[in-house]
Amino acid sequence: MLRTKYSVLAALALATLLCPHMPAVAAPADIATCDRLAAHPTDPDRPADVKGNLEIADADIAAALKACTAAATSADAPRRIWMELGRAYEFARQPAQAASAYRKAADAGSASAMAGLGALLINGNGIKKNIAEGRTLTERAANAGDVEGMINLGSLYGAGVGGKTDFAMARKWYARAVEANSSEAMYQLGLMTQDGDGGPKDDAAAKALFEKGAALDHADALERLGAYAEAGRAGEKDVTAAITFYKRAAALGNEDAGKALERLRCPFGLRDRDGKSVGRICFDGE
Repeated sequence: MLRTKYSVLAALALATLLCPHMPAVAAPADIATCDRLAAHPTDPDRPADVKGNLEIADADIAAALKACTAAATSADAPRRIWMELGRAYEFARQPAQAASAYRKAADAGSASAMAGLGALLINGNGIKKNIAEGRTLTERAANAGDVEGMINLGSLYGAGVGGKTDFAMARKWYARAVEANSSEAMYQLGLMTQDGDGGPKDDAAAKALFEKGAALDHADALERLGAYAEAGRAGEKDVTAAITFYKRAAALGNEDAGKALERLRCPFGLRDRDGKSVGRICFDGE
């Protein structure tokens, strides 16, 4: 006789009563919800049908914590669940719990968790700072192919955190992350290229990197393209194009782009008899 899902549930309940110490089994619904809300888009451990989120929305943090906590209590929880639980805790501003969850996933070989724990240890916000261990974890993550690890290692080399400043190595790791289609790495490498840090100064190459980042809606890359168009850098001056780039960047939260828009829209300043600024005249008459 076929057993219905209700008889299966009854059997499981009876087994739990008879064997109270039998290990919990992760509920598929909890795992699916944890993946949907807390998976990182560059984590190779995430399921193929899960896109992942760079950030966990405020409205989803509580649900992510609940689902990931439930999924992680089972004996068969995959290591990515602990990494995702770490992310949920981090977005919930509970760094100590985040570090503990990341460490469990990192110990199981998760490169994404190594990158997450490394960043927490280097920043030391809410947990004891440990730059040496944080850098080691970041290096392990980068060498294992984790994109965030590559970006963070590039930043460590660029800023000389936990070791000597090495712009050439910073460029190397940013370039590796660019190959993995990271818009943040495109922006960072673009800055180094425009300033000549760690290699030749090349405005055209920097602009090309900013364009790649802008195509992925990177706010800071869009702001740079606006500045390039406004100044005629690596091309002709184009105020109309500059305004378009600045508007897109400002809509994504870049404050410098918002200030640039105001400057271009309201170029004429008014001053009182003492030379103090009292306002600006804008093209639309405001």
